[in-house]
Amino acid sequence: MGTHDVGQELSGAPLRRFTRRLLADLRALEQMIDGGLIERGVRRIGAEQELFLVDRSLRPALASMAVLERVADPHFTTELGQFNLEINLDPCTFQGDSLGRMERQLEALLAHLHATIEPMGLHAVLAGSLPTMRKSDLGRESMAPIPRYALLADAIDRMRGGHYDFNIRGIDELIVQHETMMLEACNCSFQVHFQVAPDEFAHLYNVAQVVTAPVLAISANSPLLFGRRLWHETRIALFQQSIDTRRSSLHLRERSPRVMFGTRWVERSVLELYREDVSRFRALLGEIQEEDPFAELEAGRVPRLRALTLHNSTVYRWNRACYGQTDGVPHLRIENRVLPSGPTPADEMAGAALWFGLVSGLSATAGDVREAMAFDDAKHNLHLAARLGLGAQLVWLDGRTYPAATLVRDVLLPLAEEGLRRCGVIEEDIARYLGIIDRRAEAEQTGAAWQLRSLAAMKRAGWPGAGGAPDRPGTLADRLSALVGAMIARQADGAPVAEWPLAALAEGGGWEDTFMKVEHYMDTDLFTVNEDESIDLVANLMVWENIRHVPVEDDEHRLVGLVSYRALVRLIAEGGAPDATPMAVSAIMRRDMVTCGPETTTLEAIRLMREHQIGALPVVRDGQLVGIVTQQDFMDVARDLLEERLGGGG
Repeated sequence: MGTHDVGQELSGAPLRRFTRRLLADLRALEQMIDGGLIERGVRRIGAEQELFLVDRSLRPALASMAVLERVADPHFTTELGQFNLEINLDPCTFQGDSLGRMERQLEALLAHLHATIEPMGLHAVLAGSLPTMRKSDLGRESMAPIPRYALLADAIDRMRGGHYDFNIRGIDELIVQHETMMLEACNCSFQVHFQVAPDEFAHLYNVAQVVTAPVLAISANSPLLFGRRLWHETRIALFQQSIDTRRSSLHLRERSPRVMFGTRWVERSVLELYREDVSRFRALLGEIQEEDPFAELEAGRVPRLRALTLHNSTVYRWNRACYGQTDGVPHLRIENRVLPSGPTPADEMAGAALWFGLVSGLSATAGDVREAMAFDDAKHNLHLAARLGLGAQLVWLDGRTYPAATLVRDVLLPLAEEGLRRCGVIEEDIARYLGIIDRRAEAEQTGAAWQLRSLAAMKRAGWPGAGGAPDRPGTLADRLSALVGAMIARQADGAPVAEWPLAALAEGGGWEDTFMKVEHYMDTDLFTVNEDESIDLVANLMVWENIRHVPVEDDEHRLVGLVSYRALVRLIAEGGAPDATPMAVSAIMRRDMVTCGPETTTLEAIRLMREHQIGALPVVRDGQLVGIVTQQDFMDVARDLLEERLGGGG
């Protein structure tokens, strides 16, 4: 989420002063480029690893600050959520065994992290999105206590002017509203950096844009959010919607989101990107330390360009230009932000190697990509790759449309191999990392595909009963927990995702983990009625869907009543309503309902139902119905507990 050296949200005079410094930084960068002060002739690479922290129940753990204190290593830092961490790898010259060295450093840092957090009852998970994440995990209290995050959230909230609406459609559909930008913390990525010279920036950046979509298609690892099967790389849609500061308008005016692929090819210079971002996006944060870049240059020092760097950190291009320094020498980088975290460090480095190799190889052989592909095709490719993964059909520079897996295996792997070889990467690493990509394409098993296939297989198989035969299907919570448990086990094993066996329900832990809170097993696929509708509809719903309780909602989806099977039986016993006058639901629904929240513990829910002698407990958040639990649900919980205990499971 960028530098933490910030002091205020901007408006009025502070905004004008910061804008002046921002424009000065742009002029200084132009002067440095024209004067040959930006480093040339060196190719460096680097990466940032984001990850999730989970507890023994495989749910998000708000533990980042305590973990950082115990880890005590400057490679580790915070991310937006207290259940996130980031690891910054050391940059290295792109040649020889640099790819292997990066992977070995990452493995060593992860091993240190695992050894540190295991006594705390925590696990680290490499995933683009965490299957067990719930909306209730994403309150403002889950934000890391870093001033920058709070200031940025406040600024985006104010510019947005209201709540956050999310709508993402895949196999399932997610329509959800939230009060803050915290859904952004559902995303974890493996961001890679590629140093370039100023005079080659435009060409290499355009090539990076072209190859980003197929690299994403073969690397997708984020198919799930809140139990919904959405895009193969849901991060792309979620990040854009969670950081979007645009308000709805009656006018058909084009306004760019702060998270974007871009609007056009770069013609000549990195300055085009910076100028466009300064022109389109208002500065959100101010800096604590001010700097006169021209005074620094006059004194023979390299300016940090603090204002430009801070503003750039609040604009989230999927390929972002970055200015930095190495040993006091200024340089430019392209930061690729589309690669997801996981499934394993080897898979991540394979995706990075493919991208590095393609940028190097294609830039040397393809000529001007602007003449071979329309920008809109490159942009649409990214959208298709994010939605469909290897199921996407992608347009390539030759004008043909390829299935993503075919494009990767037949066209891109040879290009990447040549590009890596041009940069002096050792043959052993070329074969290892591109071989991982080849096997993934052949098996058509990305991390996203593995998760979706595992979910489907677990739903069919169910829990083993007596004699090992399937007894009952696992709940969605069972399956999501099993996915996370299986990820942790397979990441520890280290085999690339193309070789992963599908997850099994038993990998999610015992009943304590699955049934700790109501939200873990409540029914969210609800049949509801309005209080003005006929009780005949309620009676038929109960028969058709084999349910004994029907919630009553108003037009705003607020819970206003509950009709029980018992109420219908009582009505019939008392003579019922005249056939000529259908009775409204409002006449028999119960208004004084006992409800609970999603975070209510199972024991508390049982106590409420027993104390009030009720057969169903509507689950409500902010007045709106989000689920329901019934006596039958608790019978299932009791059965699982008895089978586990009496069957020798504990």
